[in-house]
Amino acid sequence: MRTDSWHDFGRRLLGSTVSLGVGAGVVAWLSPGGLGDAGPVKVVGGASASVYRSVTVAVADAPSWVATALKTATEGILVLLGLLLVLVWWIAVRRRDARGAAATVMIGVGTVAAYAISETLKLVVDEERPCRVVRGAGAAIAECPPVGDWSFPSNHAVLAAGLAVGLAVLRPRLAAVILPLAGAAALLRVMVGVHYPHDVLAGAILAATVVVAVLLTFTPSAARLVSPLLGRLSGDDSGLVGHHGRRRPVVDGQAGQD
Repeated sequence: MRTDSWHDFGRRLLGSTVSLGVGAGVVAWLSPGGLGDAGPVKVVGGASASVYRSVTVAVADAPSWVATALKTATEGILVLLGLLLVLVWWIAVRRRDARGAAATVMIGVGTVAAYAISETLKLVVDEERPCRVVRGAGAAIAECPPVGDWSFPSNHAVLAAGLAVGLAVLRPRLAAVILPLAGAAALLRVMVGVHYPHDVLAGAILAATVVVAVLLTFTPSAARLVSPLLGRLSGDDSGLVGHHGRRRPVVDGQAGQD
């Protein structure tokens, strides 16, 4: 490996480490505790519980069609972001953009990794759902999950933020649309009554930092693997098309820069 390649790898690794460190620090700060406690954590006071109480009371008297729309939107946004990721991947494949195709796969891998970390944190923290413990709150629009389906962090926020942040990094022009969508998906989990604000914030930070770290660390290597595959699909190994639609020669297994 050339010296400049080592320097590039070192910069990417440093960026990934910083991203993961920031994410871990923020998630730890937002955590209500739970490690070593015999029973579940019940957050009944503080700013997060107060915001939860205010939001749920505000939507409690909404018409039934609003409640249905909110519950549908919580899942619909995730489906929309997932389909958008597939679309961006397909466009990259059609353009024979190895780096773009590899990056979309890494976004998916990073989001799945963040989800796995989120599931592990749930078992460690054991935070009870706010719809069971916060007094004075409005009735939850969504069905309150059963005991043992813990609240911290929010898996919906993890999935929404992982997909949205990854796509925003890869295609910055989409950021103005997809980042607010992810924010809405997270807010809806509070509005329907199944998460505290700190749950969704922690999930979003966790996913964003993990996906960014995965993109920084693995995208160049994944692009080198994808490049010959795209060449075979088109029946032409002479070059690849970059993200601006121009043909790029393959040099040492890598697509040249635009």
